[in-house]
Amino acid sequence: MALTKHNIFNMILRFVFGAVFIFLLGCNNKSKVETDIERIPINVEILRFDKAFAATSPENLQKLKAEFPAFFPKQYHDSIWLAKMADTLQNELENEVIQTFPQNDALTDVLVPLFQHIKYYFPQFQTPVVVTTTSDVDYRNKVIPTDSLLVIGLDNYLGSDHHFYEGIEKYISKEMKPSQIGPDVAEVYATQYIQPPRKTSFLHQIIYFGKQLYLMDLWLPDVSDAEKIGYTEEEFQWSEENEEYMWRYFIEKELLYSTDPKLGARFINPAPFSKFYLEIDNESPGMLGRYLGWKIVRAYMENNRTTVQQLMVADADEIFKNSKYKPKR
Repeated sequence: MALTKHNIFNMILRFVFGAVFIFLLGCNNKSKVETDIERIPINVEILRFDKAFAATSPENLQKLKAEFPAFFPKQYHDSIWLAKMADTLQNELENEVIQTFPQNDALTDVLVPLFQHIKYYFPQFQTPVVVTTTSDVDYRNKVIPTDSLLVIGLDNYLGSDHHFYEGIEKYISKEMKPSQIGPDVAEVYATQYIQPPRKTSFLHQIIYFGKQLYLMDLWLPDVSDAEKIGYTEEEFQWSEENEEYMWRYFIEKELLYSTDPKLGARFINPAPFSKFYLEIDNESPGMLGRYLGWKIVRAYMENNRTTVQQLMVADADEIFKNSKYKPKR
């Protein structure tokens, strides 16, 4: 049949209507769970102590101390804070934080949906007051939760290549970026809901961290797997491509039920790479034990009818046995 202008016009119309239908179908396919979560009312109060300190003159120090007493331990003399106010490096750090986080929108956009997700799965969760500060780049304590407060050291999120981080090892500084705030906050709250490992075996340790990462799957649905675990996209891809080989190594070396304390440093703790003592070590990311624990927990939840609350207290042996985990080939 010859193509006429009329036929071509009809083909274009069908294509356009088809595309619109697929788009609308996708919009309507948002899960009921996510729709319910979006309806949970969450009001996040953010107190910018970092801004307040930067704007305070020595004459107004007492007023600031009265407003934020928790940030001024009594054992420290006022001379400490006055010296800090006059310190040029501190002033530069404060300016860099304010430039990166001029308003609270970036924090609200991350924390509101995160807290909604936590509240949905754990209704007892109480929304904390969020206080932002500078911490002299204390990257070991980027996020600190208390009963009613969540303290975030914003100077730890200025960007992976920021000049303030030049002396910090790359495997640490790669996570010091604004997009890592959500995963870091989720991680500290996840630990509050997971029963600590009952045994010291390697399997129990990696499944503990697997539970953490699984909660982050639920709480951070729009965050990439790489950022959840603190990998670059290249590191995560390496893990995906070598999952079978890693698993075979752990089985052949009989590491799953080993209680060797060195395994934590080799495969669980943050590190520039994992230590198989093979040529591939320098290519591998650290924390590959956490990665495999995550895979096991995901498999367990896919293959069993259980709740998130039950997962939090489930024993690692039960999870592993019933996970039917098979590494990706």
